[in-house]
Amino acid sequence: MSPTNWSILVILCCAISFTLASDPDTLQDLCVALPSSGVKVNGFACKAEANVTAADFFFDGLASPKAINNTVGSLVTPANVDKIPGLNTLGVSLSRIDYKPKGLNPPHTHPRATEIVFVLEGELDVGFITTSDKLISKSIKKGEVFVFPKGLVHYQKNNGDKAASVISAFNSQLPGTFSIASALFGSTPTVPDDVLAQAFQIDAKQVGEIKTKHAPKKT
Repeated sequence: MSPTNWSILVILCCAISFTLASDPDTLQDLCVALPSSGVKVNGFACKAEANVTAADFFFDGLASPKAINNTVGSLVTPANVDKIPGLNTLGVSLSRIDYKPKGLNPPHTHPRATEIVFVLEGELDVGFITTSDKLISKSIKKGEVFVFPKGLVHYQKNNGDKAASVISAFNSQLPGTFSIASALFGSTPTVPDDVLAQAFQIDAKQVGEIKTKHAPKKT
């Protein structure tokens, strides 16, 4: 194969990989999610169009702040395909995040989406970390926007003495959330203590104490 043909092949492969890097494009007007079908696809099977209603595209859960009752002082209210079935195959979703004074949305990633936040109220210190361990951070206030690139570890912290809130938008119907601390110290089965002790340069007793704080709540 000539160098020119190799170049064309490489470009085509890159184009295909970029195309597949986010939610796939829809092939019909709508595909309202039908989780009860039991069919396993990349997304959800479609509800019969004759049974589709406006309720499949509506959600009022982001209109007002929610009560925060946890140790980190923040609460995420998602508006994704689990809450709005009509989002299935459309590749978008929202969340509302509310923060108490000094509240934190702990370091986490979204494996399937880039996130962009719009500040509704208050001020936040936000940041993300690149794969070269560089922290990109900024303080943002009401009316301002900040972007967290897909898959990178990021956080938001309300360092003020007033409550804050944001609306987050994602380029995925179900972006997923991977909370770093909860995943490492609260997984089931648990990550071995010696692995965590060596990784974080702490002793096994400290690992145990942290795991206790992140242990899954019994229902």
